[in-house]
Order: sequence, then C-alpha cells, then structure tokens
Amino acid sequence: MAVVEVWGTGERVVLVHGSLATGPQEWQPLRPLAHRGYELVVPTRRAYAEIPVRWGEDVHGDAAEVAELLGDGAHLVGHSSGGMVALLAAAQRPDAVRSLVVAEPPAFTVAEHEPAVSRLRSDLEPLFAEAMGDKAFLEEFLTTVGSPVQDLPPTLLQEWEHLVPAMRRGTVMWEVLLPLDVLAAAPFRTVTVSGDHHLAFTAICEQLAQAVGGEHVVLPGAGHEVQEAPGFVELLERVWAGRPVSSPAA
Repeated sequence: MAVVEVWGTGERVVLVHGSLATGPQEWQPLRPLAHRGYELVVPTRRAYAEIPVRWGEDVHGDAAEVAELLGDGAHLVGHSSGGMVALLAAAQRPDAVRSLVVAEPPAFTVAEHEPAVSRLRSDLEPLFAEAMGDKAFLEEFLTTVGSPVQDLPPTLLQEWEHLVPAMRRGTVMWEVLLPLDVLAAAPFRTVTVSGDHHLAFTAICEQLAQAVGGEHVVLPGAGHEVQEAPGFVELLERVWAGRPVSSPAA
C-alpha cells in the first residue's frame, strides 16, 4: 500500500476503495466526517497507487495491510472489491473492528446459487477473457455492474482507463472464499448496503448479511457507486453511534 491519507482527528475509521479508483477519489463524499469527530484513514491500494499500473489488485494482500491500519480499533468501510478487502481484513483482526459496513462487495461465492448472481458472473467472465482494449473493457464493465457510462464525466472515464490493467490482472472475485464462520462469530456489527439497481448485488448483500448475522440496507440513487447515494453518510454515522438503521422505504 503505497499511499495512505488521514483526514481529521477523532474516532478512527478505515475506508477501503474499490476497483478503478484511488482512496481520496472514491471517498471524497465522506470527507465532511473529518470535521465531525472522526479520523478517516484513506489508503490507496497498492495496485492503484501508481500510473502506469505495475501490479494487479490483490484482495488478500490488501487485506493484510488494511488489518494493520485498524490500529487499536477502528470502524471499517469498504466498497465493491474494497468491500471484499474489508471483509477479509475484519476476519484477520475481529477484535480490532468496531463496526463493518460493506457496499456491494462482489462476494459471488456467498450467493452463487442465486440466478441473478450466476448471470452476472456469466456476463463478466467473457470481458476478462477477451482481448479488447482497456477503454472498451471499461465501458462494458461499468455498464454490466450498474454504472452507466453516459452518466459519468469523460474526464473521470479517462482517469479510470489508466487503472483498468490493475483489475484485469488482479484477483478473480468469483473465486474468493470469505471466512463466513469467523465473521459470524465476530463481536462487531456488520451492515451490507446495496443500491437497488441490480438483482445480483441485492442478492449478494442479502445473503451475506444472513450468513454473518448482519443487517442489509438498500440505498438507491447512485447505482453501484453506493458510497455516493443519498443517506450513505448518515447511515455510517448511525452505525458508528450504535443506532438502528433501515432502508428509506422501510
């Protein structure tokens, strides 16, 4: 992990970004929390810390580094593949986790029996096998996971295109086995968050919450970029304060 930024002071929170992003880029919507009594620890995972990209993303290696960032205790938040990193890190050091929130982690093996999850895997596998250019891959990938290309700024797409090799060379998410028994026995609160835009991610979040004895919340409005959805910051504050959470329609 080449770069770690720290925003604010107070109760420690570790934020783990997903694929095709840096930590500061992905978690900018949460930055106001640095002025509300929280120390936001914002790593950029090793594969995404340098351009041109030198490594493929490695959720297991990243998890070991994130586990160290927990220090004597921290809240842990992860989005997409960063959610997988957060889940693995939490299992490594459960006593150092105060709470765990994961937004649409691609935990295929947790819900592989669900038809929508099988279809998503079938849609994604050819993308990683085909010899298309990085730009074409990026557009197809984003559309498939629920981040419509037409809704994104062209400058952002250009930035992400440079990071595509880290994903294409990295961990195959549908092969990652999560230590569900460890997570289920852990003392911390776990909340999964889906964006109500894709049946597969809804099923994964539901099944994961059930498997670890956690809670599932739906926050629509931002597709797969759930960390940008209305209500996400407020949800985090409620979790960290030990208060009840619910989906907006509940």
